[in-house]
Order: sequence, then C-alpha cells, then structure tokens
Amino acid sequence: MAERKIRVLVAKPGLDGHDRGAKVIARALRDAGMEVIYTGLRQTPEQIVSAVVQEDVDALLMSILSGAHDYLFPRVMELLRQRGVKDLLVLGGGVIPEEDVPALKALGIADIFGPGTSTDTIVKYVHEKIKL
Repeated sequence: MAERKIRVLVAKPGLDGHDRGAKVIARALRDAGMEVIYTGLRQTPEQIVSAVVQEDVDALLMSILSGAHDYLFPRVMELLRQRGVKDLLVLGGGVIPEEDVPALKALGIADIFGPGTSTDTIVKYVHEKIKL
C-alpha cells in the first residue's frame, strides 16, 4: 500500500500581487514529494479556509508581502477555529516585521519564515512537524 503524501495548501491572502516566493516554495514542497495546492493570488481569508477544508490538507502556508499580515493571518486563524479545523500546521512567510512574530505565533501560527529563508529549511520544517 502506497504511503500517503503530505498535503499542503500554499495561499496568497489579500491584495498582494507578488507570488514568485509562494511559487518557489510550492515547487520546492512538490519536489520534496508533497502534494501541493496553490490558491493563486488575491485570496480572501474565507476562500483560503474553504480550500483548507475542501482539500483536507495537512499544512497551510501563507505568504504575504503587503503588510496586511496583522489583519489577514488572524482572520484566517479565526475562521479555521470557527470551522473546527484542528491538527493543521499553519506557517506564514513574507515580509513580516520581527516584532509582529510573537503575536502571530500566539494565534497558533507555528512559525514565520522571512525573505532569504532557504527552501530546504522550510521543507525540512514541514517534514519534521507532520508525521503521517
């Protein structure tokens, strides 16, 4: 019987129109043997959470460069709780000031990866946190 692959949703919340980093991460996760769903640009928190539920993913990776992380990430976490989503690894990435990281982690976001983080570091982190 074949082993199930880790399922990951890569999302770009808000009006941020820059997705090169998200696509690089999505490709690295796919190349590491994970099943990756990419939502595309300009997703609302509601759309992201709906995709998490519909796709039954193990991890949600959100990338944001617009500075709206302090609204969009908490909203996604709130909606996940409302939908009863548990046991989901949630990661954030992009341009997020270091002083904002503790509040995001307090919401349940496992970690934040900034610009310059190697794809190997993110792939290893996901593999270590998700045991199938």
